[in-house]
Amino acid sequence: MNADSLLGEAVRIAERAGRAIRDAGPGMVRAKADGSPLAEADQAAHRVIAGALAKLTPHIPLLSEESPAEVFSLRRAWKKFWLVDPLDGTLEFLAGRDEFTVNIALVENSAPVMGVVHAPRPGQTYFARNDGGVRRAFVREENKKPRILSVNKKDSAAVTVLLSRSRHNRAAQDFVRNLKTQFTEVREVALGSSLKFCRIADGTAHVYPRLGPTSEWDTAAAQCILESAGGSVTTLTGAPLRYNKESLQNPSFIAAAAGRWRHFCAR
Repeated sequence: MNADSLLGEAVRIAERAGRAIRDAGPGMVRAKADGSPLAEADQAAHRVIAGALAKLTPHIPLLSEESPAEVFSLRRAWKKFWLVDPLDGTLEFLAGRDEFTVNIALVENSAPVMGVVHAPRPGQTYFARNDGGVRRAFVREENKKPRILSVNKKDSAAVTVLLSRSRHNRAAQDFVRNLKTQFTEVREVALGSSLKFCRIADGTAHVYPRLGPTSEWDTAAAQCILESAGGSVTTLTGAPLRYNKESLQNPSFIAAAAGRWRHFCAR
């Protein structure tokens, strides 16, 4: 199967998982070991994705937020694997907001080379390839043809900064305050899940500072989409995020259309 066909299948799997989330609804909530919520919808989406990928690519292992514990001890030898968050933005989903996604990434040699972010409501699917010299990113609205994604790199006195709706912290507030010393207009938009990366990729926002913890499955698919659309996702030292580390927790990072946004981080 060629890369474009594989991406198309991943899109269809993500959309099937989105339907499973809608069908499951916000029921049967319990807390994970780290205190974060787990809904029946998380597990319903995981079952769809795990089953479909096992049939599609039985030779490629899967690491999901909902994977059994033994998988985490095996992953260190993997050079290529699927990295999945079946339901990113569980808090927003449980609160009845539309800001949740299904994230499916293919990681190779520590970098995301394929990504799908599906937002079941209102029915948007972002998808991209970033491998073998090919960089292509698209968004498809429900019942419409895909359109190409491209970040907004135009210089402007106004900037739109995206902030986590549920994980706001002082470092992010300091970042915004520093922005306001350099730009005439700074628009703050709170948004859940990996949609923040996608809004930069489609040109409607400029920067998302994540100055706190996230996990690898939160970012891989969306990083591929944003980078393929011409943007960047880098740590505060300027290095791109990398995957399958000993710790699956990401460092702080800046997702952006363009520019030296690290300059605005408090030191």
